[in-house]
Amino acid sequence: MNLIPDSPSTAELFFDYVQNSPQHVFAKFNGRELTANELHHLVQDTVRQLRDLGIESGDRVAYMLDNNLDLIVLIFSLMLIGSIQIPINTKLRNDSLKFIVSHCEAKLILAEKSYQPILTPLVSPQLSDKIIYRHSQHSFQWHNPKHDRSTVVVEDGVLGADDVQFILYTSGTTGEPKGVLVTDRMLRAAADACAQTSSASANDRFLLWEPLFHIGALQILPLVLLKHISLILVSTFSASQFWECVRSERVTKIHFLGGILQILLRQPAKDDRNHSCQIAWGGGAPTHVAKAFEQRFGIEVRENYGMTEASSLTSINTDGHKGSVGHVAPYFKVKIVSESGTRVGNSQTGEILVRAKQDGLITPGYFNNPEATQRAIRNGWLHTGDLGAIDSDNYLYYRGRLKECIRRKGENISGWEIERVIEQHPIVKRAAAIGIPNELDDEDIKLIVVLIDNVDRADALGELEKWCVSKLPKFQWPQYLEFVDGFELTGTERIRKETLSKSIDTASPVKWETP
Repeated sequence: MNLIPDSPSTAELFFDYVQNSPQHVFAKFNGRELTANELHHLVQDTVRQLRDLGIESGDRVAYMLDNNLDLIVLIFSLMLIGSIQIPINTKLRNDSLKFIVSHCEAKLILAEKSYQPILTPLVSPQLSDKIIYRHSQHSFQWHNPKHDRSTVVVEDGVLGADDVQFILYTSGTTGEPKGVLVTDRMLRAAADACAQTSSASANDRFLLWEPLFHIGALQILPLVLLKHISLILVSTFSASQFWECVRSERVTKIHFLGGILQILLRQPAKDDRNHSCQIAWGGGAPTHVAKAFEQRFGIEVRENYGMTEASSLTSINTDGHKGSVGHVAPYFKVKIVSESGTRVGNSQTGEILVRAKQDGLITPGYFNNPEATQRAIRNGWLHTGDLGAIDSDNYLYYRGRLKECIRRKGENISGWEIERVIEQHPIVKRAAAIGIPNELDDEDIKLIVVLIDNVDRADALGELEKWCVSKLPKFQWPQYLEFVDGFELTGTERIRKETLSKSIDTASPVKWETP
């Protein structure tokens, strides 16, 4: 039996939703509510505009847009036409952006007017007149803005379960960005896992701060159709305004990624339990962070694990088990293997491999990149490049990225493990541990730290040296420590490690004195 069936498709769910719940509020943004009925009419109009531009089923359409209601309308419009959507990270610039614009071979691009100076030098002459810009106050600048509403009737059922719906480009931390092919079935599987791990129910109000170019946000859209939740959409994550939004909008569920919980814990205490939020779920909640967050804010924390290539969520955590990322989703198999490819024992660390129990839940591959597809998917198993372990109770644990492992004196050292210990120190805001080559064809550990405000760096150096000695095993002690003002972050607040300097010119050598 297929746990994620062929139908209803997301398009079919959309039409059921707008027909049966026309007054339900799909989303609210900047004080404006978008009901199912309004969404339906706007989608119909947008479909007509897109078809006037020659957009058909199977055409690739890229967009570089900020979070707003127009973007939600566009996503469903393209979905009903059957076009393949390519959301572009709005923080990208220069080579990465140029690569994606060229590589995706889009027939049309839609973008914020504010991004015109960025995009214009990067697009080909053939595509330059195929860009539709959006004014923040006036929506899209369609060529035929006043369209006769009666000319076209939108029909559902365009996309099949295993038709590609999105191409989501990775950040390209180890090379050029790769376009992950995401099907309709994969999107619905992601929404189903979100529903389970968040205990979603009708009338829940989800805060959606993630950018809609990320699977973490896109997967929530079908959840509205499935569970009749409402979205409180914001333009971007703001730690200073987060709790005011949660309180004023009566948010019941929040999603987190990267260092979001840690950032919120750094905010000054202010009526911390005066809210209606019940569950925070997502990825990036070490045990000490999850416990501190629960104790302070009274919100249950449920950590999960997944990646875009495997329908976003590989594990589902419904019991809030701390330290683990829950149990493997019922439609996946997971095994942990050593460098040689053999399965390791209970609680031993190795690479996480994922296989679908039903066809169609692992990506068909990377767009126009068969070599990367063959490296990632072998004999039906997705090689995630992530480290993890499974204990005797079948709880899955995340241990960091395999490619971010530091090789030192025969040891594979997880930078993630070092970082989570360092970030427990009260003077540390964020930390990153990387490997830097040394003269022994080995690697030294460089620890890069952002301190909280008004901390003397000379004093901090001594403090962190003592902390490492007391909290880390000796083989994880860093050889160099550098303080920086901030990190370049992804759209989901993760540190972009590929941008970190491996130079030791501005770092302090650490001379360890054991007690």
